[in-house]
Amino acid sequence: MPPPRTLIITGASRGIGAAIALKAAYSEYQIVVNYAKDQEAADQVVEQIRKSGGNAIPIRADVSVESEVIALFQEAENRFGPIHGLVNNAGITGGFARVDETTRPMLERLMAVNVIGPILCLREAVKRMSTRYGHSGGSIVNISSLAARTGGAGEWVHYAATKGAIDTLTIGLAREVANEGIRVNAVSPGLVETDLHAAAGAPDRPARLSSTIPMKRPGTADEIAAGVLWLLSPEASYVTGTILEIGGGR
Repeated sequence: MPPPRTLIITGASRGIGAAIALKAAYSEYQIVVNYAKDQEAADQVVEQIRKSGGNAIPIRADVSVESEVIALFQEAENRFGPIHGLVNNAGITGGFARVDETTRPMLERLMAVNVIGPILCLREAVKRMSTRYGHSGGSIVNISSLAARTGGAGEWVHYAATKGAIDTLTIGLAREVANEGIRVNAVSPGLVETDLHAAAGAPDRPARLSSTIPMKRPGTADEIAAGVLWLLSPEASYVTGTILEIGGGR
């Protein structure tokens, strides 16, 4: 039996990140559950994984802080060995606002977490996976959003813009490291039933917008996680630079 592979999932203490962590634990991954603030929630995810027979550890790091990203990857390596996968999931919405209502501090924080953070994580992952650095390759999945295509008008154009950056980053990096043993893809969720909406101040948003979705319902975190696990897996061995939309036809 091959040794377990190490997978780092940022923002894995809740929502889609937690669902990915729990599902990945059944796929012979040992999981690094990254979190920024909620240690109790991260510990609960780790405990669930361990109870199911998997192996996981929580590591705190704010992905927008370079030193903390470096420490995250170093600690993951020290405790679990070589890094085989990364899911860039950590992100914030910046709250609901029209563009003419945004503030510079809010935009700076949004860009720091949603764009700079993922790039820092990608940098550290490539250094630890690429054949250019003497490693054996790996797989990366970035979490985007259908908002990158629909634009988020009237709610969060600012958030949508950061996810557009993630799409471009996915395509560009995939082509950059395609010959270095690394596949880079993205999952682009549509409306999903998670606490993200409540955190942004609109807990009823999934129910309110269900009628705008061809399938007439929001998705679940588990449905998004299934797409992520497929892209990480050897079954997607010829897939890179792809943005997989999971949005009920939206």
